[in-house]
Parts: sequence; structure tokens; C-alpha cells
Amino acid sequence: MALDLGGRILRSRTVAALASPHGIDRYLTQINPMLAAHEVRARITDIHPEVSAPGAPRVATVTLQPTSTWRGHRAGQHVSVGIDTGEGRRTTRVFTVSNTEGKAGEPLTITVRAHDDEHATPYSISKYLTERATVGTLVHLSQAEGDFVLPDRVPEHIVLISGGSGITPVMSMLRSLQRRTHRGKVTFLHWAPSADRQIFAEELAEIRHQGHGVDLHLLHTGDGAPYLSPALLSKLVPGYRDLPTWACGPASLIEAAQAAYAGTESLKVEYFKPPKTAGVAGGEMEFARTGTTVANDGATILDQAEAAGLTPESGCRMGICFSCTTNKSSGRVRNILTGETSELPDEQIRICVSTPEGDCSVDL
Repeated sequence: MALDLGGRILRSRTVAALASPHGIDRYLTQINPMLAAHEVRARITDIHPEVSAPGAPRVATVTLQPTSTWRGHRAGQHVSVGIDTGEGRRTTRVFTVSNTEGKAGEPLTITVRAHDDEHATPYSISKYLTERATVGTLVHLSQAEGDFVLPDRVPEHIVLISGGSGITPVMSMLRSLQRRTHRGKVTFLHWAPSADRQIFAEELAEIRHQGHGVDLHLLHTGDGAPYLSPALLSKLVPGYRDLPTWACGPASLIEAAQAAYAGTESLKVEYFKPPKTAGVAGGEMEFARTGTTVANDGATILDQAEAAGLTPESGCRMGICFSCTTNKSSGRVRNILTGETSELPDEQIRICVSTPEGDCSVDL
């Protein structure tokens, strides 16, 4: 009760006016980095290695204790994680929460695969979290976001499909269902390169051993396992097209799943990485604020801006965090995640997942 009252006071207009022009969080962090009225920060409390196979990127599960401003999450949602570089710049990347759904203030976990990121300077945030961060390291968080979630009333039989690091949201769903003591059936198909690169291997082995309605299929492509196809789904999950299905993974897996479920409304997907879809080249891409014009090569507007030497703000590069949202004054753009086009003047677009079609002008 006292903490809640204190939070309301800190978030009041009176305190905001007294702290102006800086927010109250700027002063609170000087007292204790884990004190916050609006922002969400977290302290790393554990780093657990998941995969450390020779020649494979390191994978680790990072446990975070958030500030009291954290509102909790639903299984399948994601967060933006930010690291201050010490050069006045914050590097941000989106990760799916991998533990069971949680309430306000409760710890959360993210499972991170270290990989090079050419756009993250001076370092890849995934490599930082898996190789350099230690217990006690502070990170910045967004609130949990995303609608790739299970309904409150879960159908009797559902299908979960994942590939590579795309296992994290569906693993959060599976863990949450087990905690809810879901009595229905879950068919879970996951693709990984090999057994020694299987994330959550021990836990999955225990789930397979226990059963409890989970029909688990781990498909290791390096051992000759077939890739996702209608024939394979029909064999492993008879009647799959009528079963509610959640799929997350690389673009190739998602596209294969979409083809297998074409014509149904059973499938919900989340890209682990955005598709490498080339847009329509031709015309001119204008960055009006800087007076820069380039020939439209069909890449995303963010990629074209960076190729032109501009440094627009961006975060996840997956259309999730909205940090790259920019005003488009004219032109037609296509959302590479949904395929939808828009040519309204003066609209806000996410330049990381938008490709121009013909002449286009944005406020950069």
C-alpha cells in the first residue's frame, strides 16, 4: 500500500513539474538505478548457458529482475532491451520473453543467441548479453508488447511450430500451459540444425519423458530430418489445417507454414527475422530533411537511408519497436511483413519494414 502510494506520488503532475525539464526518473536513478517512476530497467540476476557447441553461436538464458514499473507479460510477447554504450548512445534489440507468463514486478527471462549484427555499434547486443554481461549488469527494458499470444481460453488441441531461436515464444507458451495445468493436447514441432545445438534440450527431454499431453517432435536438419511441408504435417499432425497453430522462426519456415495453411485461418505467425523480400526498384527515394536523393533500389527505406550515409534512429529492425517510425510525405510503400501497401500523404511508417514503390519522400 505504502509503495503504491509512493509510486502514485512520483508519477504525479506535481512531481513532474518540480523535476522539469528532466523527468523524475533521471533523479531517481542517481539514488538507486532500480528506482523508477515511469521507465523500466532491470538487473541481470543470472546467466545460464543453453548451447555452447563448437562452431555454433553461444546461447544463454538471461534472468532479469525488473523495476516495480514492469507490468508483466503474456506468453509469446517480446521486449526491447537497451544497453548504454558509454558514448551517449543506447543500443537496443528486441528479444522474446522465454519464461512463463508473469505479473507486474516478477522476474523474466530472455534467451539470447550471440550473433554478429552489422548495424549494432560498437558491439552486437546479443554478444554483449551472452559474453560480456555479468550478474548485476543493468539494462533498459520496454514494457512487453505483441499480440502473438495464446487466448485466455486455450483450445483442446493446439499446434506449436518453431525453428532456431524462434523456439523462445512457443516455449514460453508451453511452459505457461503446463503451469496452468492445461489438460488438452499440444503438438510441438521444432527445427534445429543438430542435437548439440538444441536450445532447452534437457527441459524438452523431460517434457517428452513426462508426456502430459505434449506430442514433441524435434527435427534436426543436420541429421537428415525433413523440412516443414504439407506432407510432413499431415503425417505428424493429421487434420492440422483445422487446428489452431502458432509458428515462429526464420522467414523460410514461416513461408513454408503459410503455404501449408493457405486458405485457412488456423495459423498465427511471428517472424524471428523479417523476410528478405526485395521491393520494387525504380524512381527516386528522397530524404527531405537532409536534402538527399538516391535511386530507389527496392531495399527497405532504413537500408537505403543508411546506404546514403544517414543515421536514422532504429532499434529492432523487425517492425516491432517502432523506434524508426518516420513521416512519409508522399509516395507508395509496401510493408514487407504483411504485403500491404499504402500511399496516403503525411503518414507515419516504420522505415525498417517499408520498401518504396516508385518515387517516395520521407522526413529524414
